[in-house]
Amino acid sequence: MKIIVPIKRVIDYNVKAKVKTDGSGVDLANVKMSMNPFDEIAVEEAIRLKEAGVATEVVAVSIGVKQAQETLRTALAMGADRAILVVAADDVHTDIEPLAVAKILKAICDEEQPQIVMAGKQAIDNDMNATGQMLAALLGWSQATFASEVKVEGDNAIVTREVDGGLQTISVKLPSIITADLRLNEPRYASLPNIMKAKKKTLDEKTAADLGVDVTPRLSVVSTAEPAAREAGEIVGSVDELVAKLKQAGAV
Repeated sequence: MKIIVPIKRVIDYNVKAKVKTDGSGVDLANVKMSMNPFDEIAVEEAIRLKEAGVATEVVAVSIGVKQAQETLRTALAMGADRAILVVAADDVHTDIEPLAVAKILKAICDEEQPQIVMAGKQAIDNDMNATGQMLAALLGWSQATFASEVKVEGDNAIVTREVDGGLQTISVKLPSIITADLRLNEPRYASLPNIMKAKKKTLDEKTAADLGVDVTPRLSVVSTAEPAAREAGEIVGSVDELVAKLKQAGAV
């Protein structure tokens, strides 16, 4: 069984994002970038399925700029077998939209014929949470989103999902799209020997044009602004005064 894991290069979650002076977007110049945390969880789960003897190969795929090679090397160091980079943009500020990403991934799946696409549920930069669902629709495959546990039994995957009311366990027929939630696992750190080995693993490079996909944006950013500064708090002398203040503010 082959598993494909799409991964995205995003601004590191420890970095405080800053808006460009012209308000056209987030400034990514000289900013630390890393693998999207949910994608990192997906890579870990795919590797665990391989270690359990369920999968035979894990292929990491990234779509975007050439610098995403570094992110793919991280996935290879974690334990992915090979990687595919689809260059779809020259500028790091260009974000490939979910539908274009899904179309590219469909073309990759048509070539690779995986049984599972294990993806992060969303990217932390745009939070769209759409690519996995769009890919399932384009391929006509089953889907299991927000996975907190994954087991493969024969031709089916048993997936426990995190839903508003608690947990839901479903069985989906393979091939399937599974998107990872936060509590699926704890990703491993890449060891130095594995980082060195990753440099020798195969990393193929394609373009969106090679796969016949138009990545022209359908959305445009009108403006981007910093969140409003939080107002200072107020100290009150008693519970009665607190309740009165809250009533005055319309909070109760």
